[in-house]
Amino acid sequence: MVADAEWWRGAVLYQIYPRSVADSNGDGIGDLPGIEARLEHIASLGVDAIWICPFYASPGRDFGYDISDHVAIDPQFGRLEDFDRVLAKAHRLGLRVLLDLVGGHTSDQHP
Repeated sequence: MVADAEWWRGAVLYQIYPRSVADSNGDGIGDLPGIEARLEHIASLGVDAIWICPFYASPGRDFGYDISDHVAIDPQFGRLEDFDRVLAKAHRLGLRVLLDLVGGHTSDQHP
């Protein structure tokens, strides 16, 4: 369906910077479980989708935009299982999920 393929044209997105959204483990850094805990509130705002800034593995010299592994989650933000829960809960709440893919931003530690 074309209308569904272009859902984003009129959509309201809520951008999430993982480092600052919510800290679930008390280390001072926001994380994926913190995002999961806030999804009901975000959905209640009437948004159509969330856009999550990078949480990929990174040495952190450029606040996560210096990615060393584009398929691994930086441990400070959680684990793949945490992201799976964020994705599943967002979908249950009717939220689409976009990930900030920054292929042009790689670390000197990227193979």
